[in-house]
Amino acid sequence: MFPTGTVGTALLLLRVSVALALLLAHWTPATPFWVLAALLLLALLLVIGFLTPYASAITCLVQLGVALLSGEQHSLHLLLSALNSGVVAILGPGAYSIDAHIFGRRLVTAPTRR
Repeated sequence: MFPTGTVGTALLLLRVSVALALLLAHWTPATPFWVLAALLLLALLLVIGFLTPYASAITCLVQLGVALLSGEQHSLHLLLSALNSGVVAILGPGAYSIDAHIFGRRLVTAPTRR
């Protein structure tokens, strides 16, 4: 669940690309402050890898909702970005995340009987 090395780096880059796609697709000068704050919070959670499955699932739902409700020309871009968000939710954050430090592998040693 928390791979290291090349795979962990690829998951980090995927999280960053999903966060950037979220911000770039939904930010306009007319975006209300509370919407922008929520998008920034989701993007930050994805980049640092905290509660990644939940943040990416919410990101996926937001992008699907906007793509289906807006009917704009760039709906394909939003659908592809939603797909990437879903992939992050399924794969997990990787070793280079806060989730890995909190929920990562632990070594449990049982006391020996006498």
